[in-house]
Amino acid sequence: MMTCIVIDDEPLARSLLAQHIADVPFLEHRGSFKNALLAADFLSKNQVDVLFLDIQMPKLTGIDFLKSLQHPPKVIFTTAYREYAVESYELQAHDYLLKPITFERFFTAVSRLQVATPKVIETPIPETATTPEHIFVHVNKKHIKVILEDVTYIESIKDYLKIHTTKETLVIKERISHFIEQLPNPPFIRVHRSYIVNRDHITAFTQQDIEIGDIEIPIGGTYKEEVLNILKAP
Repeated sequence: MMTCIVIDDEPLARSLLAQHIADVPFLEHRGSFKNALLAADFLSKNQVDVLFLDIQMPKLTGIDFLKSLQHPPKVIFTTAYREYAVESYELQAHDYLLKPITFERFFTAVSRLQVATPKVIETPIPETATTPEHIFVHVNKKHIKVILEDVTYIESIKDYLKIHTTKETLVIKERISHFIEQLPNPPFIRVHRSYIVNRDHITAFTQQDIEIGDIEIPIGGTYKEEVLNILKAP
């Protein structure tokens, strides 16, 4: 069960999303808010798993509201405007739904979110627990095994990813914001809206870029502070 709230200044949009949420068994609707300020007050006293967040709202936009949250929940943007899609994915939003939002498109988004959301484990994790050693990716109707320690970096090109390994390069249809959820951190770090790197393969870095052998990968402004802190850590 995932708890969620809706933030949208349009009453009809709030009503439609509330109905979509009610129709999904694993979602629990905790409230709807006509602006981000009311939602901020609610979130200061309550925790939720998912925000369904409009972008164009009075006083405070959805994007500015998300940037103001120190530990934001998962976010699915709901908007009538296509032009904010790139910025939304830079903020690691899980999806971007264009209004009017059909139930089919809504269900696809929340189903992906359910897969990406870790299950709560109530028993202590053994000290011997290890990170996954491999994943499977879908390439040309096959599920290909990828050994994670062999992955050097991952490059996003529109709706596709190029997974560069020490042995080959694989191309898959996937969004970088969804794919990074499958990777252990460390050693995988998102350093740019279009790049994930394996820290174990980094040969050098500066304030602006990372080197993996002869490959130079830029460090994005949004990620710079966190990335440099990780790389400088002993």
